[in-house]
Amino acid sequence: MTIVVFVGALLLAMAMGIPIAFSLLASGVALMWHLDLFDAQILAQNLIGGADSFPLLAVPFFMLAGEIMNVGGLSRRIVDFALALVGHVKGGLGYVTIMAGCLLSALSGSAVADAAALTALLLPMMVKAGHDKSRAGGLIAATGVIGPVIPPSIGLVIFGVAANVSISKLFLAAIVPGILIGAALWLTWAFLVRREKIVPPPRKSAAEILTALRKALWALMLPVIILVGLRMGVFTPTEAAVVAAVYALFVSAVIYREISWRDLYGIFVAAAKTSAIVMFLIAAAMVSAWLITVADLPSKVVGLLQPFMDNKILLMAAIMVLVMAVGTAMDMTPTILILTPVLMPVVNAAGIDPVYFGVMFIINNSIGLVTPPVGTVLNVVAGVGRMSMDDVTKGVVPFMIAEFAVMFLMVIFPWLVTWPAKFFHG
Repeated sequence: MTIVVFVGALLLAMAMGIPIAFSLLASGVALMWHLDLFDAQILAQNLIGGADSFPLLAVPFFMLAGEIMNVGGLSRRIVDFALALVGHVKGGLGYVTIMAGCLLSALSGSAVADAAALTALLLPMMVKAGHDKSRAGGLIAATGVIGPVIPPSIGLVIFGVAANVSISKLFLAAIVPGILIGAALWLTWAFLVRREKIVPPPRKSAAEILTALRKALWALMLPVIILVGLRMGVFTPTEAAVVAAVYALFVSAVIYREISWRDLYGIFVAAAKTSAIVMFLIAAAMVSAWLITVADLPSKVVGLLQPFMDNKILLMAAIMVLVMAVGTAMDMTPTILILTPVLMPVVNAAGIDPVYFGVMFIINNSIGLVTPPVGTVLNVVAGVGRMSMDDVTKGVVPFMIAEFAVMFLMVIFPWLVTWPAKFFHG
């Protein structure tokens, strides 16, 4: 009955059109009434305490870094560098999209920011070259999924805080899975464009490639600085977010000179608005997380999944299917915040590595960003690219299938995540 009250209140509030953060608060209040624990002071304390976390400071700083990169020309120079490398091959603009997506993922950690930048920069070029617009939009949307996987990742930060798992270990463990998703998109695009009659642009000369590399070098140094700093213990993930924001601002204002003092106000306001939405959502979810613990919902979920507890692969597959289903109807951040306190006791009871689970959980939630009907990234590509939602959805299907295939491959062969993670952790 406890599960029915919590889930029912949440779904009812969402069906009424109430924003997800307030829906979480409503479901929390409903659960408090059901448990005869209602106390406005407890509600306020958990709400304030939910956002009072040092590691969560990484979220607004990574948001700020992403805004600066898009406005300051870092994103455009990375696209130009990828275009110089592989733009001349058949379907080269698709490969440019994937390469640029992986590189941008190592800068901002936001699927929405990456998808918006790639759509604005590459979709017109792909359409002009003769590619099907829906397929091109689908590829860009699917590439945006890599954003929350390859570090730095806002999703991994939120999961690490909610699950009390090392964010540094999550960052380092997610590198290879992110690259594998990029490789799957590369192969899928190669299969789809083999019959297209596209005239690729001429090959760039060695001098032009070096020029593009020189222009993009400052942008390309950022992920290296972050990953090396985390690996060597120079700074924490929260401090890495500050380093990313300051470095991006310095490069954009001093080196590239594409940001003036007048631009800073708009950049900071945009980052603050996005951060406020995410942080309030986290705070509201912490109320529900506390009540989930008090109501002992995790033990009830463990009981439901008991038939799978003896087989880690089957248990992971069952959890991934559950998250897939939730991801079709709910955005990434609330899914992480709602399911993490429920699933982590199950994972710990089964003896599954929490870092491995965290990476898989975030990959699944990331793919949920392109699964209709919600599909946040699909909406972004449709809006920026001036396309219908149906066209983007049709184009993303083969790439989405490829991403789910990679995810379940890592469920069957966990060493694809755990071995590289141990290598990077030292």
